[in-house]
Amino acid sequence: MELLGRPIDETTTQARLDALVQRNARAGNSVMDVLNLIGGQAEGLLDRLPAATRMRLNSATEEALRHAAEAAHRSRDVMGEGPAWRIRALTTVMGAAGGFGGLPTALAELPATTTILLRAIQDVASEHGFDPSEPAVRFDSIEVFGAAGPLSEDDGANLGFIGTRVTLTGSAMRALIARVAPRLAAVLGQKLAAQTVPVLGAAAGAATNYAYTQYYQDMAHVHFGLRRLAIDADRDPQEMITAFRERAARA
Repeated sequence: MELLGRPIDETTTQARLDALVQRNARAGNSVMDVLNLIGGQAEGLLDRLPAATRMRLNSATEEALRHAAEAAHRSRDVMGEGPAWRIRALTTVMGAAGGFGGLPTALAELPATTTILLRAIQDVASEHGFDPSEPAVRFDSIEVFGAAGPLSEDDGANLGFIGTRVTLTGSAMRALIARVAPRLAAVLGQKLAAQTVPVLGAAAGAATNYAYTQYYQDMAHVHFGLRRLAIDADRDPQEMITAFRERAARA
């Protein structure tokens, strides 16, 4: 994507950088509120899942991501773009339906939820001026699932930005999905476990879907917001990531 017009000034650059740091810091609050509300931290929730489900969660998530990578993009021709709340409302309804029948229906709902989450991330990319039909943008959209923001303490999860002119092969996408799937599986495992809570299944499914959708939308804003900022400021993307990390560490 080419820079249009003059680069933004340093004051504007720093203000936008601060806003992204603040958004990153706020992102996980609603998720933790939901987990606490339904009675446990992530580790405690995952222990509630049957051992067989925990063992195949990674492979199930990887398969869901492979299908979602294409389905989310195709959905743009059917559903078009819309406000962020529409996606959150859709995943909320899906979560309630998935939680209504306990673990079996929750597992059946997982691929559809993954697709809608990825679609939400692609919508944010479009909002920042990136074309989700470009392979690199679709690659970056999946990458958002594997990182809680470009922070150094993120245990190496952030895989770095991919230039929009880089040619990406199918094997590169498969390798990315394989790396991202375990982290997304942990998130979806929390959701599945919440949906198995007696009595609260449907409500927990709706709440977790809403919270996680908002979370990934925020993470997408950080990810693509930094890419957009690097373009608007005519700066190297890695320079912006470094500045982001430094500010987040001070915060």
